[in-house]
Amino acid sequence: MRTLYIDTSSNFLYTGIVENDELVIELQEKLEHNLSRDALPEIASMFTKTRLKPTDIDKIIVVDGPGSFTGIRIGITIAKVYAHSLKTKITTISSLEAMATSYDRASYYVPLIDARRGFVYAAIYDKEGKEYLFPQHIKLNLLKEKLTTLEDYLIITNDEIKLEGIKVTYRPNILKIVNTYKNKKSINPHSINPNYLKLTEAEESLISNDRKSNEG
Repeated sequence: MRTLYIDTSSNFLYTGIVENDELVIELQEKLEHNLSRDALPEIASMFTKTRLKPTDIDKIIVVDGPGSFTGIRIGITIAKVYAHSLKTKITTISSLEAMATSYDRASYYVPLIDARRGFVYAAIYDKEGKEYLFPQHIKLNLLKEKLTTLEDYLIITNDEIKLEGIKVTYRPNILKIVNTYKNKKSINPHSINPNYLKLTEAEESLISNDRKSNEG
């Protein structure tokens, strides 16, 4: 079984191909503002380097968020078009699940993404992968309070976030991620949507304006 993994939820492109529990190839590149331009060509380059064809892929695992709104849309669009066009099985996981799954040296794992204005996207998973704190958009101060109840935890992030505890810079273990979620139920590609965990700024502004209009 060959699985294609795609994560564009940050300014990094994390992608790879796993075949029969072995990592065939991976890319971990910081593309930043070039993500929309370079993500698809970089993914295509893996097929060229491995001499695989897109039709050789049996399943796609794509990260659906949270993270960069634009980045998430890029990865999902690539994965949905691929899966629909070639009738390839597809499923989604969250960026927080991927981050926590990549490590195995603590009792609890705390993946964090800066959501600005004193908020973070965060979750807490135990060493069995079970949710101790479900993925959410949460105030950093509230998360700090929740962490005081834990002793052995590992913070995983690519962002500068002031939080007490042992921190590691996120580097995905794509083989471990794919092996963990390869049997997750496949879904209709048309049903896949970004999982932002919060409204976009445009949506928040629209709701705020509606409230003001109703109050007026």
